[in-house]
Amino acid sequence: MTTGELLGPALDPAPGADVAADVAGRLRRAGLEVRDDAGTRAMYSSDASLYRIPPLAVVRPRDADEVAAALAVARATGTPITSRGAGTSVAGNAVGRGIVLDFSRHLGRVLSVDPDARTAVVEPGTVHAVLQRAVAPHGVRFGPDPSTHPRCTIGGMIGNNACGSRSLAYGRTSDNVAGLRLLTAAGDVVETGYDASGTPFARGADDVLAGVRSVMGAHLATARTELDRFGRQVSGYAAQHLLPERFDLTQALVGSEGTLGVITEATVRLVVDAPVRVVVVLGFDDIVAAGEAAPSVVEHGPTSCEGLDSRLLSVLRARRGEGAVPPLPRGTAWLFVELAGDERADVVDRAERLAAAGLGVDSLVVTDPLTQARLWRIREDGAGMAGRSPADRPAWPGWEDAAVPPHMLGSYLARFDELVTSYGMTSAPFGHFGDGCMHVRLDYPLDRPDGTAVLRAFLTDAARLVGEYGGSLSGEHGDGRARSELLPHMYSADAIAMFGGIKHAFDPTNLLNPGVLVDPDPVDADVRVAGTFPLARGGRTGLAMAYPHDDGDLAQAVHRCTGVGKCRADNSAAGGVMCPSYLATREEKDSTRGRARVLQEVVRGELAWSAPEVHDAMDLCLSCKGCASDCPTGIDMATYKSEVLHQTYRRRLRPRSHYTLGRLPFWARIAGLTPRLANLAVRLPLVGAVALWLAGVDRRRSVPAFARRPFRRSYAGPSAAARGGTPVVLWVDSFSDSFDPEVAAATVRVLEAAGYAPRLPDDRLCCGLTWITTGQLEAARKILGRTVASLADAARAGVPIVGLEPSCTGVLRSDALELVPGPDAEAVAASVRTLAELLTATPGWTAPDLSGTTLVAQPHCHHHAVMGWQADADLLAATGATVDRLSGCCGLAGNFGVEIGHYDVSVAVAGQQLLPALDAAPDALVLADGFSCRTQVADLRDRPAVHLAQLLDPAGPHAGDGA
Repeated sequence: MTTGELLGPALDPAPGADVAADVAGRLRRAGLEVRDDAGTRAMYSSDASLYRIPPLAVVRPRDADEVAAALAVARATGTPITSRGAGTSVAGNAVGRGIVLDFSRHLGRVLSVDPDARTAVVEPGTVHAVLQRAVAPHGVRFGPDPSTHPRCTIGGMIGNNACGSRSLAYGRTSDNVAGLRLLTAAGDVVETGYDASGTPFARGADDVLAGVRSVMGAHLATARTELDRFGRQVSGYAAQHLLPERFDLTQALVGSEGTLGVITEATVRLVVDAPVRVVVVLGFDDIVAAGEAAPSVVEHGPTSCEGLDSRLLSVLRARRGEGAVPPLPRGTAWLFVELAGDERADVVDRAERLAAAGLGVDSLVVTDPLTQARLWRIREDGAGMAGRSPADRPAWPGWEDAAVPPHMLGSYLARFDELVTSYGMTSAPFGHFGDGCMHVRLDYPLDRPDGTAVLRAFLTDAARLVGEYGGSLSGEHGDGRARSELLPHMYSADAIAMFGGIKHAFDPTNLLNPGVLVDPDPVDADVRVAGTFPLARGGRTGLAMAYPHDDGDLAQAVHRCTGVGKCRADNSAAGGVMCPSYLATREEKDSTRGRARVLQEVVRGELAWSAPEVHDAMDLCLSCKGCASDCPTGIDMATYKSEVLHQTYRRRLRPRSHYTLGRLPFWARIAGLTPRLANLAVRLPLVGAVALWLAGVDRRRSVPAFARRPFRRSYAGPSAAARGGTPVVLWVDSFSDSFDPEVAAATVRVLEAAGYAPRLPDDRLCCGLTWITTGQLEAARKILGRTVASLADAARAGVPIVGLEPSCTGVLRSDALELVPGPDAEAVAASVRTLAELLTATPGWTAPDLSGTTLVAQPHCHHHAVMGWQADADLLAATGATVDRLSGCCGLAGNFGVEIGHYDVSVAVAGQQLLPALDAAPDALVLADGFSCRTQVADLRDRPAVHLAQLLDPAGPHAGDGA
């Protein structure tokens, strides 16, 4: 059977249901991996841009032949086709109405590395960080390093001609590509590269190349005068490389945004990285002064010159506290300047000369690699943090990437600020100031009826402004849907015609990423946030959570996700947790971004709360809250999952685990009346197996034993010697009380030794955590409300409330403000302390000497996300112990890891950090404050783990000197 017979006759491309089903069917018959369910279409409807365009289907090709098969279906049916890598494009380059090819799932291999030639051959879905790890043993690296380097793909970088912060040293992606293999829209294979003498070549699709040469022959003067005027002129096609005197198709294709061909393989150049790096931070009175100084900084030969505004750092401090920003020199704007070289003394000398050059109001030379990493992390998270404007409103891309000749940057920044202010908007500029490139997010009033009209007017005025400066609408992100329509403000009509001719030569039927660059879609069409409606609290169908940081609006909350995709990266090197389920499955639906995209369809009214696609996306969310701290946009998927479960099952029959694990404190209290009988029952082979099934617990899980005597029954108050100490409320949660009372007892001894007189609340209270995570929010509100009311008097009196279990402590610190907002919750949240927070702030308290002790420390996810683990790190450092602090989640995550259907993912998550660390240090003491973390360690490795209180307990086996 021929390809034509297999595919059948061409179809009308109108995106009706019958057409969509037929296209998906043809793709499946071609043997392709196809996803066309509503959930997948929602996840791939947007990238990191403003735009929402649901595709007909998503194909995840496994090799180049499958890419060709997908193109054959596209041709036969007249269906557009869009290439996609990590989906981090901020201009709408990676969304389309037809078939989306997701290269990141299967085509992500480094095929070969040639250390002598300093080249590597990669598939287009290869993640930048994966390539770097593959070539690092050879002492080389891929030069360009955009801020999304932990998750962006090489194919995506080629599509946009990405640059990154070190382009002063390494240039653009186009400067670092040595060859391409691609398919044209017609299915022809084209190979490009350079021969031994460095002369460019292009093989295949001769008719296409002849057509391109013919187009260029009609526009020679335009190509020679309007293009390549400064380094960051990325907008439009790089047609200067198609001039007859060079005809370098490799460089011409880089930056073409998937509109001229589909790349299936790339050969990239590698560079040797200088071993010594020093960062100089220069402070300025304002961002304009920083921009004006950038050209003078570049004269010092830096590898990087990045600008940041204090408005951006204010957003960071508001979200993560003052400690999130390392000490900076005086100023309200800064340049982060990196100098590199082979000899430390020489690089330090250059840095000191730059610092002393008088270019700003103050300076700081940073030689410590850890502090340098903290500074660069701020810059890398800029796009996400800028998703909240200085006015604390949602801020969006669209005009986030303009560039001007560097000597004009200061003047441009001043004019740009005036333009933003004239529209009543705010911004926090940052970017690659050494190259004249500015990044920004703007709080367009998209919630207003005229929001998209304001967007169009502003983008038009901004394009005119850049045109005045001879600049580029895009400096590295590409034009996409956000700027392609505006290209006439930068280029002449002849240049626009030239671009159209190039596109027609490669893709005469306009199949490849239509709506981008040539015959563009309107900049104000298909805006993602337009069409949503506010979902607020209260009423019969209202929300259970307060969403205080989003004006009480879930629509605003889920649109915090701008699509930057940090949840698709392994963030463990920076101490992060997000997103354990994605790292376990590598499925978009299991990423924070994928879930947010599905919830955005809910707030649009496109999907119901109870839709299978919604619950499929939420199912493997561990409710770890890692995204709440690690996502630069501040999204909190754990809270949203609770809301979804609440809305779905309110006054309806629930999954049985909700009645068992979701109400565990209730059952534990009953079991505590006869703990021996309860423990015996679950250990009897038949009875235990049936009980586990009825409870919704995976049969491979063991059940922790109930304590023979719960802590509250045995505690008689502080010892006589401690009764005159400083009062403190000891918050004994249900887990510590019913399963691990020794943790509470050890905490009492530690507190008393530190001069405190601990007391328990008068009532037996619960924070309602298990009700919250299973979405039983009406009951949770009652339970938590009683607890907050009981603790409020002590909080107002200034008595610290010390929590034992991090997840329960986090409820009082954070969830209470969502479920029972008000003065009581605010007072309690402000008074809650972890044990480490209290002790490190206690005058005269000295940590015990634990020199010689080796610890594997597993911070609880909620501890990391809500309270932060820095106080614990400081305390442990003071003990002298050797600490291996783990990142990531343990994988149990409360009820998640014991539920039927979650065991394999739970173990896979544990395998990311916890299990390798345990296996590498079999004699180390395991420190885990979380009851679920200790349970996971016992379950998967049969090892004991201790709480911090047990480590510090003066009467315990680990006691050292100190008090």
